[in-house]
Amino acid sequence: MERLFFYGTLRDMALLATVSGLPEAAFRPRPAALAGWDVRRVAQGDYPFLRPAPGAIARGCLVEGIDGPALERLRFYEGAHLYRLEQVVVMAGGEERVARAFLPVETGLEDGGPWTFEAWRAADCGLAAEAAVEVMAWHGRKPSEEIYRGYAQIRMRAQARLSGRAADPPDILGAGLGPEDVAAPPPGRPYAEYFAIEHHEMRHRLFRGGMSDPAARAVFMMGDAVTVLPWDPSTDQVLIVEQFRAGPWARCDRRPWMLEPVAGRRDPGESCEQAALREMHEEAGIAHARLHRIADYYPSPGAVSEYIAAFVAECDLAGAGGIFGRDDEGEDIRALVVPLARALEAAAAGEIRSGPLLLSLLWLERNRTRLREASGRPA
Repeated sequence: MERLFFYGTLRDMALLATVSGLPEAAFRPRPAALAGWDVRRVAQGDYPFLRPAPGAIARGCLVEGIDGPALERLRFYEGAHLYRLEQVVVMAGGEERVARAFLPVETGLEDGGPWTFEAWRAADCGLAAEAAVEVMAWHGRKPSEEIYRGYAQIRMRAQARLSGRAADPPDILGAGLGPEDVAAPPPGRPYAEYFAIEHHEMRHRLFRGGMSDPAARAVFMMGDAVTVLPWDPSTDQVLIVEQFRAGPWARCDRRPWMLEPVAGRRDPGESCEQAALREMHEEAGIAHARLHRIADYYPSPGAVSEYIAAFVAECDLAGAGGIFGRDDEGEDIRALVVPLARALEAAAAGEIRSGPLLLSLLWLERNRTRLREASGRPA
């Protein structure tokens, strides 16, 4: 019978159940400790590794009975994070026990400081277990190293699903239908890179009563996003960005360079406001702003999961503009500052064709007087 020592994230029984495919009730974890080792955090990450350290004690738990397919699932999951099983001797219940633990393959991992399970679990809020659902969907279909390369995007999609479940929008005009009115097995995943495609087979409740016939739906899966329209109330100017976009190019658009608001994906653990401020700095060089929330919305809910939090950012645009973007993300972004009236003219003429920018400009046109008066400036 396999005896495993978990010192890191797999001490979370919900995560262990998702990864192993076994119910949480199958586990009987016992406190255990590994002398001569220290649990450290991988720099720029949220996961731990064991480092030899005389006098230190790595605390964790022992779990028995994970064998066969369940163990292979664990190997795949930890392989996706560059770990492998090694034999260790731990103390449990006052006795030495021979067990195995997942130790890092790499020996030169950059130390990001101490790692504790309690602090990780408080910050994680179920994200690792949600991400593991997609990771384990690829078990037997892709090598673990390929999954590892796309893990940041998997976490973004997992964060979006958690946010979707947590949201409680008002039901003023709707019919009051919800997830309990949909019958669907787990989705298929034929493709996943930076974005992913899911194949859903579903039936849903009909307005006239009863359930629909089975229907197949393909959904383009994305992490949640933010858009920001920087606006200087003292000059009534806005900053918009221009960049090449693959969507218009694939549609054979004669002008695949789009005028847009500042925009980007919301990172796991990041609030919409934090994401908005970060993206403004990355794409426009703006470090300080006062954010005004426009709306949260799905731009194309028929087939795309993307959910956008849109902002206008009240800021100083003196000297703003230029070329921005992150080289590691292949970004080439031109930021330009123009009068709001000029941007509205471009929208009316059909030059601006990005939905988020159109929405943001129209919202600002409607609310600029109120915002200027609130900031003590003449309307």
